[in-house]
Formats: sequence, C-alpha cells, structure tokens
Amino acid sequence: MSADAKVAPRRSSQLVWGPLGALRGLLGRPLASYYLLLASAALLVAIGLVMVFSATSVRNLGHGNAFAAAAQQIAWAGIGLVVFWTAQRLPTRAYQSLGPPLLLVSMLLLAVLAIFPAGSAGPFRTYQGIWMQIGGLHLQPSEIAKIALVLWGAAVLVRKGRQISRFSELAMPLFPVAGLLLILVGLEDLGSMLVLLLIFLALLFVVGVRFRIFAAMLAFGLAGVILLIADRPFRLRRLSVFLDPASDPMGIGYQPMQGLYAIAGGGWFGVGLGESRQKWLYLPEPHNDYIFAIIGEELGVVGSVVVLALFAVLAYSGLRIARRVENPFARVVAAACTIWLVGQAVINIGAVVRLLPVTGLPLPFISAGGSALVVVMAVVGMLASFARAEPAAARALHARPPGRWMRILWAPLPPRPRGRGSTGGRA
Repeated sequence: MSADAKVAPRRSSQLVWGPLGALRGLLGRPLASYYLLLASAALLVAIGLVMVFSATSVRNLGHGNAFAAAAQQIAWAGIGLVVFWTAQRLPTRAYQSLGPPLLLVSMLLLAVLAIFPAGSAGPFRTYQGIWMQIGGLHLQPSEIAKIALVLWGAAVLVRKGRQISRFSELAMPLFPVAGLLLILVGLEDLGSMLVLLLIFLALLFVVGVRFRIFAAMLAFGLAGVILLIADRPFRLRRLSVFLDPASDPMGIGYQPMQGLYAIAGGGWFGVGLGESRQKWLYLPEPHNDYIFAIIGEELGVVGSVVVLALFAVLAYSGLRIARRVENPFARVVAAACTIWLVGQAVINIGAVVRLLPVTGLPLPFISAGGSALVVVMAVVGMLASFARAEPAAARALHARPPGRWMRILWAPLPPRPRGRGSTGGRA
C-alpha cells in the first residue's frame, strides 16, 4: 500500500473527528454551562425584540407610532437585564428564603383577581381575571406564581429528604398549597395553569417520588384540567375546533388557520424580515402567542430551526447545571426551571403548528409581555448563579479570579467547593 493511501484515512478521520473534538473541548471548559446559558438566552431575547417590532409595526403605525410596542418591550428587557444582574449575584441560600414571600404575594394577587376579575378602583384595575394594572404598571400574577412554586416547592421537598417516599409527608403542605394555586390560576388562565402543573410534576419527578404518588398527582392534575375545560363552553369549543379548524374558519378556527398560512408562506428561507403578509391585520396576536408563526413566515424553516436550536441549547445547559451543581436545592430548582421554560415553549410552538390546542401561552423570551420577560430573565440569572457554583467552575474562578472591579460590577466569587472532585480544567 502506498504512503498516500495510508495517510488518506488518517486525514479523513481528522476531518470527521476534528469538529467533534473541538466541541467536546469547548463543553469541557469549567464555565461552559454558564456561557451556553447566557448565549442562548441573550440570542432568544434579541430575536424576540426584533420580531416584536416586526409583528407590531403595522398595527402601531395606524396609531401614529410604529415603534410603540417595540419600545415598550425594550424597556421591559432593560428592567429584565437589571433583574438578571441582581439574580446572578445572589447565593443559593438567598433563593431558599425567597420562596415563601413570593408565594404569599402571588396568591394574594391571584385571590384579588379571582374576587374582582374585571373592575377598577382608583389607579388599580383588573382585566379578564388574568392581568392587573397598578398605575402605569401592568402585571400578570401567574408569572410570579410560576417562579414562586419552583422556589417554595423545591425548598419543601429538599427539606423533607427521604421522607418524600411517604404520601403523608407530601400531603402537607405541598399538595394543598399547589392545588389552591392551580385552581386560582386555572379559573381564568388555563394555559398558565398547565405550566404550573408541569412545574409541580417536574418537582416531584426530579426529587424522585414513588411512581404511584407521581401517577396519582398526574391523574388528579389531568382531571382538574378536564373539569376546567368542561366548566367553560369556549374551552370546549376551542378543543373541538382544534380537531377540525375548518368547522369554524371565521371564529375560533380563524387564528390557527391564519397561523398555518403564515408558516406555509415562509417556505425554507422566509419572505424576508419585516415582510410578513399575515401581520397586516390577518393574524390575531402576531406579537404574542402566535409570534412563532411570524418567525416562520419571515425567516422560514431556517429561522424557525434556529429558534428551536437555541431552546435546545438552553435545555442542555439548564439540565447540565442541574446535574453538576452540588447543592440539592439548586439541583432541583435548575431542573424544574429548565422543564418549565422548554415545556412552555413546546406548548406554544405546538399550538402554532397545530400539534396542540391553542392555550394563549406566550413563547418565552420572544413574545411581547413585560411580566413574562422579566420573570424568565430572573430565572436565567438564578441559573447563572448556580452555573458559577458548579464545583469545576468555582475552582476555576478561585484559581484565576476576575479583577476586583469585575467582581463588583458583575458577580462575586461563588463559594469554594468542599471536596476535591474534578479538576478545574473540566466542567
């Protein structure tokens, strides 16, 4: 065999394994989880700001300012950035103490919405039992309830330890509090109730409760969803139209059909950024729960796949943090938050492409909405704090600490890991 023939397979192997080896090297860095999380979240927020402007410019132009909704979303993103910066500086023990007050505040606000679903008193107003306005501040309490349930539920489950194998230990206080929260939200906002149910089940799954307990809670949750659907005729109608949108093409089936037209019109590469036809008063809520349809129309299959890939990276980084962080509370919270964000994205996108019924849920990071954006950026900040506390990441930061001003302006050093574990070169 000639020398060239011997070298050829080696070169081919290098071409195949070279990129994979480089990727493995990048993922082996101590702060890989941290940077993957920040990069995916930042890109999703940036895409969201661009698409909110594109989806709302036509409607807002009729009111005299094409930039109105985009400017408002940028302002919320600025608030979210401050919240993120604060959240990623907090230690894990701070989050363990935040759960009860957040849960109390969210339940009080939800109770007000349940008692006064639509009304006003001075600067205070409520809308459809879902939103409230206090002065110039618009708030959706169910968004606060999501992060409150994660923090409080994780603290309760971790504190109980091995006792979670007994149903009696879970019956108080976790089940009644979570059940009340689900009822308060589900009365008017079934979509958010589904996300809260997903968070609740994720907490039980992550801590490893017995299968029969998990199955019983899943059955109770699904039964509650069925009862809430049966309680409101429009929900039953929406479910029937999901099975056959053509049965009501100018009513409940109008939005799903227009969303499909938008995606189908985009093709592989889209009609171009800002060139959507469906946003010209054809597609309802193009900036909110159907913003993925505008992405599909303007950016095509390629743009849609990029968004899906970013959520996949977010899922990988969140679950990687949950697997590597030492603190049990942080591990449970990281996994539950990841399942929440990615699960909500799946529900939203599934509704747009008609794999799931329409629930009205926003697409995390991308849809217009202040409360939702600020809360998810707070979650990213919390996950970033946990990522820096991974043993390998913490050792690397202590071995080569950032400058004093960087620690003051960005984030302090995480606690030094207790054991030796892995070296600082691998995360």
